[in-house]
Amino acid sequence: MRDTAWSAVDRYVETLFVGDDPGLAAATASSDAEGLPAIAVSAAQGKLLHLMARAMGARRVLEIGTLGGYSTIWLARALPADGTLITLELSEKHAAVARANLARAGCGAVAEVRTGPALESLARLAAEGGEPFDFVFIDADKSGYTDYFRAALGLSRPGTLIVADNVVRNGAVTDEASADENVQAVRRFNAALAREPRVSATVLQTVGVKGYDGLAIALVQS
Repeated sequence: MRDTAWSAVDRYVETLFVGDDPGLAAATASSDAEGLPAIAVSAAQGKLLHLMARAMGARRVLEIGTLGGYSTIWLARALPADGTLITLELSEKHAAVARANLARAGCGAVAEVRTGPALESLARLAAEGGEPFDFVFIDADKSGYTDYFRAALGLSRPGTLIVADNVVRNGAVTDEASADENVQAVRRFNAALAREPRVSATVLQTVGVKGYDGLAIALVQS
């Protein structure tokens, strides 16, 4: 019954605060039609990312894990006209779907999809020596979270906000003996986040159409 109630509340929130959005709806439909896994953030979570990036006046956003570009659209729409979003995706197929979805949603001018292993793409970004990112969203393979976080720190500045999805794992994150490698990977990430002196962080539990999970939120301080 809990899951049914959570999903009903998410639909209620989406109706009130998102409404009919052709760009987002098309991105979801296109991703489904191309057989992409249905693991994108919910509409309510996408709106939260959008509001956080917008509230802090982000001009440069980094996303690690594009999938079909659903969360990318939310983040790109938070940027000013001269803003930049770079999103990293391993799969060429997913990247192609995302590019089409971003263009359809009117975000093609500000969002760039880069393909390849994320750590290699992050290293190239560091070598390019561009301006630091203001907002980072991590939503990719859990095994890489700790390394992605450390690389993102090197591309950040004091005041950058780093958000990571799927860090509660239906509550399994408390089980130190879990045989699930994703759980263990997230436990390593959360521990690294807690130990990192350059950030102040917390984890927020979430429920909704995506079930029971959570977001890690870290503010870069130095």
